Amino acid sequence: MKLFKGIRQSLIKRGNLKKYLLYAVGEILLVMIGISLAFQLDNWNDNRIKQNSEVRYYENIRDQIADDKALIAEQVRFNNRYMEEFKYANEILETNDRSKIDTLGLIVRDLTQYSDFDKKGNIYETLVNSGVIKLLRNHKIVNHIRELEEKFNYMNRMENIHYDAMMKHVIIVTNSTIKFSDGSVQKPEQLYSYEFQNLVLSLVQIMTEKDKVYNEALDEIDTITKLIDNALNY
Repeated sequence: MKLFKGIRQSLIKRGNLKKYLLYAVGEILLVMIGISLAFQLDNWNDNRIKQNSEVRYYENIRDQIADDKALIAEQVRFNNRYMEEFKYANEILETNDRSKIDTLGLIVRDLTQYSDFDKKGNIYETLVNSGVIKLLRNHKIVNHIRELEEKFNYMNRMENIHYDAMMKHVIIVTNSTIKFSDGSVQKPEQLYSYEFQNLVLSLVQIMTEKDKVYNEALDEIDTITKLIDNALNY
């Protein structure tokens, strides 16, 4: 700055107005260029920080849904195992096969088993409420995260329906028809009634819907994982 001041004073003393004006314009341009470079540097640093944050959030989301995928896969196996049992119980009831009453009793004892992923955290809602959503520039990823959350919400509703059915109907009926310690049937006629078969079929329908939404959620997780890997160039 002292150098610029000395040049200005020298030009003024010489009375060279034209050169002074050219110099003044040049000095202004230099100042403007300096300010512009400073802004660009700040913007570059800000963008770099935002990009690093975006990458971290994508990685965290990918890790979280990877854990969710493992847990859902466990629920799928658990749900399908008992759903197949209950379907077999329905076949026994439909044919009124009394020779398989012992098998039926053991299956009926399992009617209290139900899968329960019970997802508590809401990824999309958390991103919105925290303001992080503004940092995520890949709209496909964001949209699929929202769709995954919808699957989780529906999954929870189906699990709640299953739980209510078990508590309000299954336990009451099974308590009066079988001995839980060994699964032996105490009231065959009640067990082979159409009312009880309707209950078994209702459970199978609920479990079928649960299996559907479980697998839809798994598909969404796979899609999000691929999108994130592509965004991070993995």
